[in-house]
Amino acid sequence: MDDVFEHANSNVAPITDDDVHGAFIREAWYYALPSRDLKPGAMVHRTLLGEPVLIGRRSNGEVFALCDTCPHRGTLLSRGAFNGTEVQCPYHGWRFRADGQCTAIPSQTKGQKPQPQDIRAKTYEVAERQGNIWVYIGAKKTGLPPVPEVPAIGEKFQLHVSMRFDCNFDLAAIGLMDPAHGAFVHKSKTWRTEDSIHEKQKAFSPLPENEGLGWRMDRHTASRNSRAYQLFLGGAPETEISYRMPSVRIEHARTDKFDYCGLTACTPVNESQTKVHHVMYWTVPGGALLRPLIRRMARRFLDQDRRAVMAMQEGLAFDPPTMLVQDADTQTRWYFRLKKEILTAQAEGRVPKNPITPVTLSWRS
Repeated sequence: MDDVFEHANSNVAPITDDDVHGAFIREAWYYALPSRDLKPGAMVHRTLLGEPVLIGRRSNGEVFALCDTCPHRGTLLSRGAFNGTEVQCPYHGWRFRADGQCTAIPSQTKGQKPQPQDIRAKTYEVAERQGNIWVYIGAKKTGLPPVPEVPAIGEKFQLHVSMRFDCNFDLAAIGLMDPAHGAFVHKSKTWRTEDSIHEKQKAFSPLPENEGLGWRMDRHTASRNSRAYQLFLGGAPETEISYRMPSVRIEHARTDKFDYCGLTACTPVNESQTKVHHVMYWTVPGGALLRPLIRRMARRFLDQDRRAVMAMQEGLAFDPPTMLVQDADTQTRWYFRLKKEILTAQAEGRVPKNPITPVTLSWRS
């Protein structure tokens, strides 16, 4: 992409557009799973950014994350046993605490090397917020960025849906910020058709530093072709949408009576697969009764995005010339601009800067 920062540090090779596209951003929080899917004494395997991660919950409720390969022969530790305190490798019985320290190597006699105190498995920082478990992928252990959170109603956790997109992370992520596809990808006879397309103007601003690097569509009255929200929240809501690099979109819609928050997070599995998570919160009465219907709707909506992205990926395999238009694709420009700035800042050992300034954008959708 054009419109990027240039840096004059001659000791660091410049980050090019080829370096940016498809690259993973490390030193960041990534969504792993909802809290309710991890009971005390349980552990699960996840592949995050190509790394095998064991996520477990100790008997006391504490969540932890280890590299999910045994330092001995590489066996997946998550295929072994977990007693709520220690994980045991299924191959040779090596045991590990939540802090990664090895506590037993059954095959070793006294005096043989290594001994348990010599071995420590790699660990990951993990955080549990508002019913979600996040894993920090990166080398830092302190001074970490804030964990993504929705506004205060986020304690009203309602449901989680997820879907695997067989595409690279960038294609999945930019789908979260495209404002012009709704009437075609998510068309509905009830609340959104091609005939509902009209001109919109929205004000945007950079995120505050304490919320991370990204931008926000400032609070506004929802468009008239957002009837689904109007029916759900009992009136035309005010909506605010933010995108935090590298992977989190948060939408907060509210009326005088009710609130809704949606958190969507893209987590790279590897270079060709991305897990897209959508977590929903609301204060509408009877939330439990609404879940089955809204879960079906959310999965249908997410699958529509998945199929649209797959069609784009199939076309891009032919390496066609492409373009970004004004103003509907501005957020995609911002995404790649910020991604390049983050990768450059990491290479130069500095804090990334947010180049986005307040602006009003217009498009038809």
